[in-house]
Amino acid sequence: MKVRIRFSKYGALKFIGHLDVMRYFQKAIRRSGIPIAYSEGFSPHQIMSFAAPLSVGHTSEGEYMDIELADLPKEESYPPKEGAYSPQAGLSESGLRDALQAVMVDGISILDVQFLPAGEKNAMASVAAASYLISFREGTILPSDWQEKLTAFYGQEQIPVIKKTKKGEKQMDLKENIYELELKENGTIYMLLNASSGGNIKPSFVLETFFESIGYELPAFSLMIHRLETYKNAGNQTLTCSANQLIDQTPARSASQLIGEEERRLVPLIWER
Repeated sequence: MKVRIRFSKYGALKFIGHLDVMRYFQKAIRRSGIPIAYSEGFSPHQIMSFAAPLSVGHTSEGEYMDIELADLPKEESYPPKEGAYSPQAGLSESGLRDALQAVMVDGISILDVQFLPAGEKNAMASVAAASYLISFREGTILPSDWQEKLTAFYGQEQIPVIKKTKKGEKQMDLKENIYELELKENGTIYMLLNASSGGNIKPSFVLETFFESIGYELPAFSLMIHRLETYKNAGNQTLTCSANQLIDQTPARSASQLIGEEERRLVPLIWER
């Protein structure tokens, strides 16, 4: 059985990298007593995968990982530890969530757990977009008219940029990968960005591109970035979602938009039951 877990990352733990987060969860799952499945072969490892690694220094309430559960062991060979998951209680989403949360440290919290239906793609392969809230570190001095210029920047039909990748550089239209951009009253910025393997635009790249276009060099470490949610593209798939979970988009960013011939209907990686 495959299980999807949503968790938050905050506080001092925002400074640990993805590989350390993965090692942390491997140890935490062993402490929790949850019967995770292991791969076969000479070097078995826990079967788990993460949706979209979070950059070091960022906080989040929309992190996801998938694990696969093994068959429940017999009671006599599996004495539950105090506070650990108990097989006698039976499998339940709330039971798994509570067992994991009981072994978490300050800086990571388990927000939700969901059993995945058969045929559901893993979290990493499902990621299509992510939403962020960005603010500026205290003491950052910005141009007085930066908000008006940011609105004009996003209002362009095209934003040609050169993005550096592991394979070199490629030219792209940044506007196609910014699904939403909104200035909030308190000076923070909301963004919904392409986070798929073929796009994967970071909010820092968007803002660095913007400020460079107006001749301003953004100071190092001036951005505080918080990931709100990670989405998959449901397309024509039927899901039970509340109105505030479903994001339908059009060229005007309000109804429906096509990626090739596929409609973009963004839903969180854990959706409403």
